Amino acid sequence: MYRTLRALVVPLLLAAAGGALGQASLRTGTFDPPRAAPDFSLQGSDGAEFRLSRHRGKVVALGFGYTSCPDVCPTTLAELAQARKLLGAAGKDFQVVWVTVDPERDSAERMRHYVTAFDPSFIGATGAPAQLETVRKAYGIQVARKESSRDPATYYVHHSSFVYFIDRAGMLRAMMPFGGRTVDDIAHDVKQLLKN
Repeated sequence: MYRTLRALVVPLLLAAAGGALGQASLRTGTFDPPRAAPDFSLQGSDGAEFRLSRHRGKVVALGFGYTSCPDVCPTTLAELAQARKLLGAAGKDFQVVWVTVDPERDSAERMRHYVTAFDPSFIGATGAPAQLETVRKAYGIQVARKESSRDPATYYVHHSSFVYFIDRAGMLRAMMPFGGRTVDDIAHDVKQLLKN
């Protein structure tokens, strides 16, 4: 059902480092040509079913992480929230979606508290481990659980840390690596995608 995007990760990281692939208006690594974002259904942070395709008509930033993440996730979400503010009134058409890589701890309620602390419009998504694995495979997301040496009950989840940008038509247009772009760059690219 889902097409694995793993083979796209390396070319996109190269595009992010070396410039756009034929889409000079975007500052992040681009999909050239754009392709359909794999749809999925999970439990939304509002407790209802979340389906990616229901957000057609908006530009979606799709990221993967978890609520206990000590650094990468809160930094990325804070940057996306700042970019949304820079968009002003156009921000209503920019939707951030954060899919957990830690279903053991991340209930829908916990996801809601976490993502809305950055921006009330942000949506979290969780589900059964098998569901989430299918979504991760569709987007080439790698995860590895690592227990803390200090406390065996504590663990971290190392995970791919890029964010996908999906246009109004549901097409994958760009991918931003962690620390790869500024808040201004993010806002710039979302503005460009909102024009289409």
